[in-house]
Amino acid sequence: MNRSSLPIFSLLCLVLLALPLPLLAREPLPQKFRIDGEALVFDTETDITGAASEITPEDIDAFRSILADNPQVTEIRLNSGGGSVYAGAEIAWIVMDHGLNTSVDGECVSACVDIFLAGQRRRMMLGSKIGFHQRSWAPEAVQSYYREWRDDEDWATPFEFGSWIYQDTQEEIYEQLTYLVSRGVDPVFAIETMRVRPNAEWYPSRLRLVAAGVLREQAPQDQ
Repeated sequence: MNRSSLPIFSLLCLVLLALPLPLLAREPLPQKFRIDGEALVFDTETDITGAASEITPEDIDAFRSILADNPQVTEIRLNSGGGSVYAGAEIAWIVMDHGLNTSVDGECVSACVDIFLAGQRRRMMLGSKIGFHQRSWAPEAVQSYYREWRDDEDWATPFEFGSWIYQDTQEEIYEQLTYLVSRGVDPVFAIETMRVRPNAEWYPSRLRLVAAGVLREQAPQDQ
């Protein structure tokens, strides 16, 4: 490097030091996510390599990180067949904490609906749909949970575990119904969402979703 280039090099160093760290080394977004202007697109139905094509607990930290790096985001745009109930609930809290709007562009089912209902203004693009069904717990997952926790919970027999499941299920249903109503959903409609078995879907019409308070064009504070 000759002496004449030193001032330019020093100036470049100062400019780089003044830039925010996210601009210097921003990693690419996970495949489920995409920034589109002021919208964060969360699409678990896209072609994904090396990751589960559903809502997973790993998406929770991704949401936090992406929103922190993109303060211009005002809306979450969803396309998902669901996934982890726990992850959906945690992401919903993040969406509510940021005061974001939500929209569906494609399909939103099961745990995705929890995220959608966290929005202030809630829209569904033409040709899209929102689906409801009962929650489920796969037999192999039930067996694994019992084996992992039976000593800590003092379940002497599978029957005691079954009794615990009965109580826990009622508490979970109560919490889910409470959440739906707290987000402005009509209580009668909220109960109806529990009717359809996990291997089926209920896709209410747009008019029904508007009437039930699932879709709303204005955030509560704007009404």
